[in-house]
Amino acid sequence: MDAPAAFTDAAVDQQSFDPGEYLKEFYSLSDGQGQPNTFLMQNLRSLFKMFSLEGLRGDTLIDVGCGPTIYQLLSACEHFQEVIASDYADQNRRELEKWLKNEAGAFDWRPVVKYVCELEGDREKWAEKEEKLRKKVRQVLKCDVTKANPVDPVSLPPADCVLSTLCLEAACKDPATFRSPLRNVGALVKPGGHLVMVTVLRETYYAFNKQVFSCLRLERNEVEEAVEGAGFDVKFSEVQPYLPGDVRTDCEAVLSLVARRRASLTG
Repeated sequence: MDAPAAFTDAAVDQQSFDPGEYLKEFYSLSDGQGQPNTFLMQNLRSLFKMFSLEGLRGDTLIDVGCGPTIYQLLSACEHFQEVIASDYADQNRRELEKWLKNEAGAFDWRPVVKYVCELEGDREKWAEKEEKLRKKVRQVLKCDVTKANPVDPVSLPPADCVLSTLCLEAACKDPATFRSPLRNVGALVKPGGHLVMVTVLRETYYAFNKQVFSCLRLERNEVEEAVEGAGFDVKFSEVQPYLPGDVRTDCEAVLSLVARRRASLTG
Protein backbone atom coordinates (compact mmCIF):
# COMPACT_ATOMS: atom_id res chain seq x y z
CA MET A 1 0.00 0.00 0.00
CA ASP A 2 1.20 3.52 -0.80
CA ALA A 3 0.45 7.04 0.36
CA PRO A 4 -2.31 8.87 -1.56
CA ALA A 5 -1.16 10.74 -4.69
CA ALA A 6 -2.55 14.01 -3.28
CA PHE A 7 -2.51 14.92 0.42
CA THR A 8 -5.86 14.08 2.04
CA ASP A 9 -6.71 17.33 3.81
CA ALA A 10 -9.32 18.27 6.42
CA ALA A 11 -12.07 18.48 3.82
CA VAL A 12 -11.48 14.84 2.87
CA ASP A 13 -11.50 13.84 6.54
CA GLN A 14 -14.76 15.70 7.09
CA GLN A 15 -16.31 13.96 4.12
CA SER A 16 -15.11 10.38 4.32
CA PHE A 17 -13.57 9.68 7.76
CA ASP A 18 -15.72 7.06 9.52
CA PRO A 19 -15.08 7.34 13.28
CA GLY A 20 -16.82 4.07 14.15
CA GLU A 21 -14.67 2.06 11.73
CA TYR A 22 -11.55 3.97 12.83
CA LEU A 23 -12.17 3.11 16.50
CA LYS A 24 -12.79 -0.55 15.70
CA GLU A 25 -9.64 -0.75 13.60
CA PHE A 26 -7.15 1.02 15.89
CA TYR A 27 -8.54 1.18 19.44
CA SER A 28 -9.39 -2.37 20.45
CA LEU A 29 -6.79 -3.71 22.89
CA SER A 30 -6.42 -6.81 20.75
CA ASP A 31 -7.27 -7.69 17.17
CA GLY A 32 -9.60 -10.38 15.85
CA GLN A 33 -6.80 -12.96 16.20
CA GLY A 34 -6.20 -12.00 19.83
CA GLN A 35 -2.92 -10.21 19.06
CA PRO A 36 -2.27 -7.29 21.44
CA ASN A 37 -2.53 -3.75 20.07
CA THR A 38 1.08 -2.80 20.85
CA PHE A 39 0.77 0.67 19.27
CA LEU A 40 -2.14 1.64 21.53
CA MET A 41 -0.62 0.07 24.66
CA GLN A 42 2.70 1.82 24.02
CA ASN A 43 0.93 5.18 23.65
CA LEU A 44 -1.08 4.62 26.83
CA ARG A 45 2.13 3.88 28.75
CA SER A 46 3.80 7.00 27.29
CA LEU A 47 0.83 9.20 28.25
CA PHE A 48 0.81 7.74 31.77
CA LYS A 49 4.56 8.44 32.06
CA MET A 50 4.26 12.03 30.75
CA PHE A 51 1.31 12.95 32.96
CA SER A 52 3.22 11.58 35.96
CA LEU A 53 5.99 14.16 35.40
CA GLU A 54 6.40 16.89 37.98
CA GLY A 55 4.53 20.09 37.21
CA LEU A 56 2.01 18.58 34.82
CA ARG A 57 -0.95 19.76 36.89
CA GLY A 58 -3.46 22.55 36.73
CA ASP A 59 -7.00 23.73 36.18
CA THR A 60 -7.59 23.41 32.43
CA LEU A 61 -6.38 21.06 29.72
CA ILE A 62 -7.31 21.57 26.07
CA ASP A 63 -7.17 18.51 23.81
CA VAL A 64 -6.56 19.69 20.23
CA GLY A 65 -7.58 17.25 17.50
CA CYS A 66 -9.07 14.70 19.86
CA GLY A 67 -10.73 12.75 17.05
CA PRO A 68 -13.43 10.37 18.31
CA THR A 69 -11.12 9.05 21.06
CA ILE A 70 -10.75 9.33 24.85
CA TYR A 71 -7.67 7.14 25.47
CA GLN A 72 -5.38 10.20 25.51
CA LEU A 73 -7.36 11.78 28.38
CA LEU A 74 -7.40 8.81 30.75
CA SER A 75 -4.13 9.68 32.52
CA ALA A 76 -4.54 13.43 31.97
CA CYS A 77 -7.89 13.68 33.77
CA GLU A 78 -6.23 12.76 37.09
CA HIS A 79 -4.22 16.00 37.07
CA PHE A 80 -6.53 18.68 35.64
CA GLN A 81 -9.85 19.99 36.90
CA GLU A 82 -11.51 20.49 33.53
CA VAL A 83 -10.96 19.28 30.00
CA ILE A 84 -11.94 20.99 26.76
CA ALA A 85 -11.95 18.58 23.82
CA SER A 86 -11.81 19.82 20.23
CA ASP A 87 -11.75 18.37 16.73
CA TYR A 88 -12.25 19.52 13.15
CA ALA A 89 -14.60 16.77 11.93
CA ASP A 90 -18.24 17.00 12.98
CA GLN A 91 -18.67 13.21 12.98
CA ASN A 92 -15.71 12.78 15.37
CA ARG A 93 -17.22 15.24 17.84
CA ARG A 94 -20.58 13.47 17.61
CA GLU A 95 -18.91 10.10 18.26
CA LEU A 96 -17.12 11.54 21.30
CA GLU A 97 -20.35 13.10 22.63
CA LYS A 98 -22.02 9.69 22.31
CA TRP A 99 -19.53 8.21 24.79
CA LEU A 100 -19.58 11.26 27.08
CA LYS A 101 -23.38 11.04 27.32
CA ASN A 102 -23.22 7.25 27.77
CA GLU A 103 -25.50 6.72 24.77
CA ALA A 104 -26.35 3.38 23.22
CA GLY A 105 -23.98 2.45 20.41
CA ALA A 106 -21.02 4.35 21.86
CA PHE A 107 -17.62 2.69 21.48
CA ASP A 108 -16.73 0.41 24.41
CA TRP A 109 -13.61 1.92 25.94
CA ARG A 110 -13.71 -0.29 29.06
CA PRO A 111 -10.75 -2.56 28.16
CA VAL A 112 -8.60 0.53 27.50
CA VAL A 113 -9.77 2.26 30.70
CA LYS A 114 -8.99 -0.89 32.70
CA TYR A 115 -5.50 -1.05 31.16
CA VAL A 116 -4.76 2.55 32.23
CA CYS A 117 -6.17 1.91 35.72
CA GLU A 118 -3.81 -1.06 35.94
CA LEU A 119 -0.89 1.23 35.05
CA GLU A 120 -2.04 3.53 37.85
CA GLY A 121 -2.17 0.63 40.31
CA ASP A 122 -5.86 -0.31 40.57
CA ARG A 123 -7.59 -2.00 37.63
CA GLU A 124 -10.89 -2.08 39.55
CA LYS A 125 -11.27 1.73 39.52
CA TRP A 126 -12.23 1.77 35.83
CA ALA A 127 -15.89 2.77 36.38
CA GLU A 128 -14.81 5.58 38.70
CA LYS A 129 -12.34 6.82 36.07
CA GLU A 130 -14.97 6.78 33.32
CA GLU A 131 -17.28 8.82 35.55
CA LYS A 132 -14.50 11.26 36.42
CA LEU A 133 -13.60 11.85 32.76
CA ARG A 134 -17.21 12.32 31.71
CA LYS A 135 -17.62 14.98 34.41
CA LYS A 136 -14.38 16.77 33.58
CA VAL A 137 -14.96 17.18 29.83
CA ARG A 138 -16.87 20.47 29.98
CA GLN A 139 -16.93 21.37 26.28
CA VAL A 140 -16.47 19.69 22.90
CA LEU A 141 -15.56 22.37 20.35
CA LYS A 142 -14.85 22.55 16.64
CA CYS A 143 -11.20 23.38 16.00
CA ASP A 144 -9.09 24.23 12.98
CA VAL A 145 -5.36 24.28 13.67
CA THR A 146 -4.71 26.46 10.60
CA LYS A 147 -6.48 29.38 12.33
CA ALA A 148 -4.57 31.75 14.63
CA ASN A 149 -7.19 30.88 17.24
CA PRO A 150 -7.89 27.19 16.52
CA VAL A 151 -11.24 27.24 18.39
CA ASP A 152 -12.51 30.45 16.75
CA PRO A 153 -15.17 31.86 17.22
CA VAL A 154 -14.84 30.68 20.84
CA SER A 155 -12.24 32.54 22.87
CA LEU A 156 -10.60 30.45 25.60
CA PRO A 157 -8.34 31.72 28.38
CA PRO A 158 -4.80 30.29 28.06
CA ALA A 159 -4.71 26.75 29.46
CA ASP A 160 -2.33 25.06 31.87
CA CYS A 161 -1.81 22.30 29.33
CA VAL A 162 -2.55 21.59 25.69
CA LEU A 163 -2.54 17.98 24.56
CA SER A 164 -2.28 16.90 20.93
CA THR A 165 -2.03 13.27 19.89
CA LEU A 166 -1.70 12.02 16.30
CA CYS A 167 -3.24 15.22 14.99
CA LEU A 168 -0.94 17.82 13.45
CA GLU A 169 0.93 15.37 11.23
CA ALA A 170 -2.41 14.36 9.69
CA ALA A 171 -3.49 17.98 9.17
CA CYS A 172 -0.30 19.41 7.62
CA LYS A 173 1.05 18.62 4.16
CA ASP A 174 4.63 19.93 4.57
CA PRO A 175 7.07 20.98 7.36
CA ALA A 176 6.35 24.71 6.90
CA THR A 177 2.63 24.05 7.26
CA PHE A 178 3.41 22.00 10.39
CA ARG A 179 5.24 24.88 12.09
CA SER A 180 2.40 27.37 11.67
CA PRO A 181 -0.38 25.27 13.29
CA LEU A 182 2.02 24.34 16.06
CA ARG A 183 2.38 28.06 16.86
CA ASN A 184 -1.41 28.42 16.77
CA VAL A 185 -1.87 25.48 19.13
CA GLY A 186 0.98 26.70 21.34
CA ALA A 187 -0.74 30.06 21.74
CA LEU A 188 -3.52 28.28 23.68
CA VAL A 189 -0.98 27.51 26.45
CA LYS A 190 -0.30 30.02 29.22
CA PRO A 191 3.34 31.04 29.89
CA GLY A 192 4.83 28.33 32.11
CA GLY A 193 2.17 25.87 30.95
CA HIS A 194 2.82 22.65 29.06
CA LEU A 195 2.37 21.14 25.63
CA VAL A 196 2.07 17.35 25.53
CA MET A 197 2.34 15.59 22.17
CA VAL A 198 2.31 12.10 20.73
CA THR A 199 3.43 12.20 17.10
CA VAL A 200 4.14 9.45 14.58
CA LEU A 201 7.49 9.66 12.79
CA ARG A 202 8.36 8.79 9.17
CA GLU A 203 4.75 7.95 8.33
CA THR A 204 3.17 8.95 5.00
CA TYR A 205 -0.18 7.16 5.25
CA TYR A 206 -2.55 5.16 7.39
CA ALA A 207 -5.46 3.11 6.08
CA PHE A 208 -8.71 1.58 7.27
CA ASN A 209 -12.12 0.72 5.87
CA LYS A 210 -10.67 0.53 2.32
CA GLN A 211 -9.54 4.18 2.47
CA VAL A 212 -6.07 5.68 2.69
CA PHE A 213 -5.33 8.91 4.57
CA SER A 214 -2.20 11.05 4.29
CA CYS A 215 0.30 11.86 6.98
CA LEU A 216 3.23 14.29 6.99
CA ARG A 217 6.54 12.41 7.16
CA LEU A 218 8.35 13.91 10.15
CA GLU A 219 11.68 13.33 11.88
CA ARG A 220 12.20 13.81 15.59
CA ASN A 221 14.42 16.88 15.12
CA GLU A 222 11.80 18.55 12.89
CA VAL A 223 9.14 18.19 15.58
CA GLU A 224 11.45 19.37 18.39
CA GLU A 225 12.66 22.37 16.38
CA ALA A 226 9.06 23.34 15.52
CA VAL A 227 8.10 23.10 19.20
CA GLU A 228 11.06 25.27 20.23
CA GLY A 229 10.18 27.73 17.45
CA ALA A 230 6.64 27.99 18.85
CA GLY A 231 8.02 29.37 22.12
CA PHE A 232 8.57 26.20 24.15
CA ASP A 233 11.48 24.41 25.83
CA VAL A 234 11.40 20.64 25.38
CA LYS A 235 11.49 18.99 28.83
CA PHE A 236 10.89 15.35 27.88
CA SER A 237 11.30 13.60 24.55
CA GLU A 238 11.26 9.88 23.89
CA VAL A 239 11.14 7.88 20.66
CA GLN A 240 9.92 4.31 20.51
CA PRO A 241 10.06 2.16 17.39
CA TYR A 242 6.79 1.17 15.79
CA LEU A 243 6.72 -2.55 15.16
CA PRO A 244 7.03 -3.32 11.45
CA GLY A 245 4.63 -5.50 9.57
CA ASP A 246 1.47 -3.42 10.00
CA VAL A 247 0.02 -3.07 6.50
CA ARG A 248 -2.31 -0.27 7.66
CA THR A 249 0.53 2.24 7.92
CA ASP A 250 4.18 2.86 7.06
CA CYS A 251 4.86 4.50 10.45
CA GLU A 252 8.38 3.75 11.76
CA ALA A 253 8.40 5.30 15.24
CA VAL A 254 6.40 7.32 17.77
CA LEU A 255 7.61 10.46 19.53
CA SER A 256 6.26 11.40 22.98
CA LEU A 257 7.12 14.94 24.02
CA VAL A 258 6.49 17.42 26.84
CA ALA A 259 7.48 21.07 26.46
CA ARG A 260 7.08 24.11 28.71
CA ARG A 261 6.04 27.46 27.32
CA ARG A 262 8.58 30.22 27.89
CA ALA A 263 7.54 33.30 29.85
CA SER A 264 8.22 35.30 26.70
CA LEU A 265 9.09 34.29 23.15
CA THR A 266 12.60 35.65 23.58
CA GLY A 267 13.12 34.24 27.08
